Amino acid sequence: MKTARSDAVDASRTAGAVKGPLRRPDWLKVHLRTGDDFTELKTIMRQGHLHTVCEEARCPNIYECWFHRTATFMILGNVCTRACRFCAVTAGKPTELDWEEPRRVADAVAQMGLRHVVITSVARDDLEDGGASVFAACVHEVRKARPECAVEVLIPDFMGQREALQTVMDARPDILNHNIETVRRLSDRVRSKAKYERTLELLRRAREMQPTIPTKSSIMLGVGETWEEILSTMDDLREAQVSVMTIGQYLQPTRRHLAVERYYTPEQFAELKQEGLQRGFDHVESGPLVRSSYHAHEQASGVMTR
Repeated sequence: MKTARSDAVDASRTAGAVKGPLRRPDWLKVHLRTGDDFTELKTIMRQGHLHTVCEEARCPNIYECWFHRTATFMILGNVCTRACRFCAVTAGKPTELDWEEPRRVADAVAQMGLRHVVITSVARDDLEDGGASVFAACVHEVRKARPECAVEVLIPDFMGQREALQTVMDARPDILNHNIETVRRLSDRVRSKAKYERTLELLRRAREMQPTIPTKSSIMLGVGETWEEILSTMDDLREAQVSVMTIGQYLQPTRRHLAVERYYTPEQFAELKQEGLQRGFDHVESGPLVRSSYHAHEQASGVMTR
């Protein structure tokens, strides 16, 4: 009888031989919920002229998360200076830099009564600090508006600028999140400009700068990686002292993006969760629809120091 691991390895050997799009399995069906909470949250976002990665990246969990009144704010506009082959966020030359945005984010957090907020951004390689100062301003403004709310930042790599990362860490977010996205071998093909080693270095530096602030990273599966490469990525993240790991299934947002080369089963995700816990992660969120900020409050509850 094959284990979840052996099934994954067998499937990975045939990845790339698929001639047409794979049929999405039943366990990836998303239930539509558009009740009062969803509508109210959308109204708050539009009134504050705010963006969410939930909408811009076409996250499959938007209905569930918005139903429970949680969202991930996306700052620095909605146009990214990079064009990663997995991401649905619009790429191009940004025109927006709004220094009132941190205050509006904080106002929305207070209005929604959040206990945990995730703040992310498009990549802004056009800015000298990559937008780090705006991240820091968001942390400060949210703390003033709602001190009891934990603040998680999901940052880009700032092109490896140590000073930019220091700006964010000096603001003392409750969790520093930066995604590795895929395995070493596929990183250059999947991500635009981002580098596998640069991601690991950022995560290591974050712990050196603020040892008490937990770090977090995410990988998506189904773009051609092998089981052994997934485990090797786990080892790399643990070597960088990452506390929380999330593992989810890649879903092709449009035909222009990378095709899905295989779908992992819920059983395989469960096995990977155990592999991660055995390696020493404090928390592993692993499942077909898991994304970096999915159930972020539950992920953070066991690792935050405050």
